[in-house]
Amino acid sequence: MSDLVFYEKPGCAGNARQKALLTKHGCRLEVRNLLTERWTVDGLRAYFGEKPVREWFNDSAPRVKSGELAVDRLEAVVALKLMLDDPLLIRRPLMQRGELRQCGFVDGPVLAAVGIHLQRGVDLQSCPRETDSQPVCGESP
Repeated sequence: MSDLVFYEKPGCAGNARQKALLTKHGCRLEVRNLLTERWTVDGLRAYFGEKPVREWFNDSAPRVKSGELAVDRLEAVVALKLMLDDPLLIRRPLMQRGELRQCGFVDGPVLAAVGIHLQRGVDLQSCPRETDSQPVCGESP
C-alpha cells in the first residue's frame, strides 16, 4: 500500500475520478483541500518541477479560460503569487509521495512511484464537466 498526499478542490468531478484510480491501485490517500491550504511560494513551487510555467495552470479556471491571464507570458514568481491569491489557478491535483511531488494527473514522478502509467489517449486531467451543462471551476449555476 502506498501513502500519497492528494490536494484537491472538494467536489471536483475530475479529482474524484483520479482518487478512485489511485485507491484502486492500492494507494492510501491523505486528501487535503488545495483551496484552503496555507501555501508559500517555495512550498507550491516544489510541485511544478521542470514544467514550463504554462503547465502550472488549471486550464478550467475562469480567469485562464476567459483569457484574463496570459499564462504563456508569465514569469514564475508572478505566476506563483497569482496562485497564492487565487488557488483555483493551480493545476490539480497536487500530489506528494515522500519527497516526490507533481502537479496534474499526468505521467510524472509520483504516479510512476506508485506504479501508474497512463494509457496514451486516456485523459484523466481535463475537467469532465467542460462538455456537460454543469458549471466549471468556480462558476455558479
